[in-house]
Amino acid sequence: MTGVDLLRRVGNSPLVSVKTPVPLAHPGYFAKIESLGVGGLKARSALSMLEGARRRGELQPGARVVESTSGTLGLGLAYVAQALGHPVTLVVDDELEPAMRNLLSALGAEVVIVDTPHPEGGWQQARLDRLRSIVAAEPGSYWPNQYDNPDNAAGYRGLADEIMTGLAAAGIGKPSALVCSVGTGGHSSGVGGRLRERWPDLRIIGVDALGSRIFGQPAAHRLMRGLGSSVHPGNVRYDLFDEVHWVGPREAVHACRALAREGFHTGGWSTGAAATVAGWAAAQWPGAVVTVFPDGPERYLRSIFDDDWCREHGLLGAPRSRPHEISDCRHPATCWTRCRTVPIPSDAADRRDEETR
Repeated sequence: MTGVDLLRRVGNSPLVSVKTPVPLAHPGYFAKIESLGVGGLKARSALSMLEGARRRGELQPGARVVESTSGTLGLGLAYVAQALGHPVTLVVDDELEPAMRNLLSALGAEVVIVDTPHPEGGWQQARLDRLRSIVAAEPGSYWPNQYDNPDNAAGYRGLADEIMTGLAAAGIGKPSALVCSVGTGGHSSGVGGRLRERWPDLRIIGVDALGSRIFGQPAAHRLMRGLGSSVHPGNVRYDLFDEVHWVGPREAVHACRALAREGFHTGGWSTGAAATVAGWAAAQWPGAVVTVFPDGPERYLRSIFDDDWCREHGLLGAPRSRPHEISDCRHPATCWTRCRTVPIPSDAADRRDEETR
């Protein structure tokens, strides 16, 4: 099979019914298992961003692609860029699991490791600073900029279409809610925007990590990777969300382990967080809840699924069974927390105003 053959197979992951009782018993929800698609969830956005750049002439034949990643987009780019004839440099940080570093290297990517977090922007800002220096030193190289590139979100419209087709095949006319983890804002905006076109009153619930700045919380160290952000990604569509939940690592660990034992399809931090909120939502509202499981369990065998590591981080105790409620997204969240108003944070609004001037 050639790289081009693989690109034709990106997408079409299974939509499955999940009834694992997390956080408590619920009637079930539907989840797209993206780890079972070629290249994973972010192969969709990688393909969209690189094809868009090639069409516009921003990415020349054979030019290097350089991107910052916590791992998942790196996998997608390693498949897509090289299949299109582009070498890949991935800027990661010292907290990326060694297994993932080895896998990215095995797939042919050059891996650059940042070993010191930025004093204010953490690992994410440190990676971006290193990335800019690499791009500046190699004329003609291309940075997809997953945080602000609209082609990122556009790459997930097909995922939304697959959800609609799968729900129809299951006899579901309309879902009651979509639950989406939020990091770059790509898949939540792409899937949520497309489904809202079909169902304008669909409830959309964002799932963030404790310590993330996306929805107005103060930035803090995040144990969970793959969702959340230390910067304000331009792809986040705040207007889409009816509410947001910040989930903690204890809830995510509990969910991932329960899914593995009882559902036989599990994943990492973003999957555990999405499963926690999707199970809670399925118990709240009649009708079908749908979510996306962004990744699989392989890179988390030395963390989420390692008893000693979880014990060291205090993650094996009983998790919360329901969220704490706040009325203002700026009120600091220290545990699984829900807010039913989702304004655009002032600093994110200021940044977007500057970009449109």
